[in-house]
Amino acid sequence: MMYYGHGMGAGWILIVLAVVVPALILAVVLPLARTRLAPDGPVAPRPLPEAERVLADRFARGEIDTDEYEQRLHTLRGARP
Repeated sequence: MMYYGHGMGAGWILIVLAVVVPALILAVVLPLARTRLAPDGPVAPRPLPEAERVLADRFARGEIDTDEYEQRLHTLRGARP
């Protein structure tokens, strides 16, 4: 093909429209989407069920040892539907 000395002519505009503009849009949209979808702060842990809280309190006070605590915790969690 002969270009008669005009090079690509307006072909560079198509390159900009097809490649550069979508890349710029993604560079702006993706970081904004990540900040919008991210939680605003630290996520609070779910509260313990009453029986597990009582068991943890007894363990913290030293009323039961580690083995008994783990065994009872396993029993409590296995009993849930």
